[in-house]
Amino acid sequence: MKIMLNNRKETYEKESMTIEELIKFKNFTFKMLVTKRNGKLVKKEERENTIIQNNDDIHIIHLISGG
Repeated sequence: MKIMLNNRKETYEKESMTIEELIKFKNFTFKMLVTKRNGKLVKKEERENTIIQNNDDIHIIHLISGG
């Protein structure tokens, strides 16, 4: 499977996976993540059921606050 992840081309042996599986595989450990699939916001509670497929455009962005 080939996808765009945060504007970078990536290739995986799986034909599909969930956004939650991708987060774990890429070791995104920040608690506050914003996830999008093909430009559409994916809520935290939907990540385990949202399947990524070939040629999807995925964005996983961590939020940082500071002052």
